[in-house]
Amino acid sequence: MIKIDQVDTKVKADVRRFIEFPFGLYQGHELWVPPIRMDVVTRMNSEKHPFYEHSDAEFFLAVRDGQDVGRIAVIENRPYNRYHDKLQAQFYYFECIEDLDVARALFQHTVDWAHERGLNQIVGPKGFGPLDGYGMLVDGFEHRPAMTMMNYNPPYLPQFMDELGFQKEVDFVSCYLSAEKFRLPERVHRIAERAARRSGLAIKRFRNKRELLKWAPKIGRTYNDTFIHNWEYYPLTDREIKYVTDEILTIADPRLIKIITHGDDVVGFLFGFADVSAAIQRCKGRLFPFGILDILVEMKRTKWIALNGAGVLPEFQGRGGNALLYSEMEKTILEFGFHHADLTQVAESAEQMRRDLENVGGTAYKNHRVYIRDI
Repeated sequence: MIKIDQVDTKVKADVRRFIEFPFGLYQGHELWVPPIRMDVVTRMNSEKHPFYEHSDAEFFLAVRDGQDVGRIAVIENRPYNRYHDKLQAQFYYFECIEDLDVARALFQHTVDWAHERGLNQIVGPKGFGPLDGYGMLVDGFEHRPAMTMMNYNPPYLPQFMDELGFQKEVDFVSCYLSAEKFRLPERVHRIAERAARRSGLAIKRFRNKRELLKWAPKIGRTYNDTFIHNWEYYPLTDREIKYVTDEILTIADPRLIKIITHGDDVVGFLFGFADVSAAIQRCKGRLFPFGILDILVEMKRTKWIALNGAGVLPEFQGRGGNALLYSEMEKTILEFGFHHADLTQVAESAEQMRRDLENVGGTAYKNHRVYIRDI
């Protein structure tokens, strides 16, 4: 018999059980990249994470014969529902052993939870903010995730989703770029520079975190406003914007962050992160006492860069902003000696960016699917 336990997020032992479950599930797996444990702790803490100022989430474990066999987080994101006129519950952190009955029990509990709140759909995987990876891996199982910015799961999980009556809501495709093949024609750089001058656009680069911190609030607001037409968008609060920018600053090499300015305003951005997934695997998601040192070393020797965040405000996309963005993308990859780039999770609804990536030689090589089901 399968029992569903609610996690008491104020009890450390309960939180530890929830966090530890996938470490046992994926033990010995060469491609799974564990989450940073302290990040999960924060997402489960209603007193620390700004998401809980407007929304709710609860966490559950499936137990059979005294053993944890699955887990799930269930979320009601009220600002998202209001903005899109939806009545949706989201799910995240879904993992289970290869047993459809366990998945069925977890989602039946999710349905009951949603019904109690008057919600009529379940959608996910979808987390607590824009830096949480969207969707479930359905293509590209042979590739390691780019750090913790996207989810990894075994092939049987999407099969379970089909069995449980879920359908595709939206796909997020990640593209691979080889530094050897990614060469924009010189005329593209000239066009970008000319269009930028004509539109009053400029590139701002950073040498250290002190410089970057001065621009962080403006970067956060632009990040929030850039994706207003995207499926996943909802207006973040000021505290959520600060939380996101603080997370970015924690793991960022400032030299890999570039912004497009128009006067004193930030109108575009390119977030590059040295891929330190190998170090995160070695430290098993623990930053202290030695994990952070290994990560800092890995930042200097990795040949992979994850480009997780590239955008231009809609009003500047036809005025040289996009060309400038891709020009800087090439320069970033070449200047710092990266051999490979992962352009992380571009929604299929972002049609212009998908076309742009194909035009510069990007090849789709991973696909994450967000599922939906009426209840």
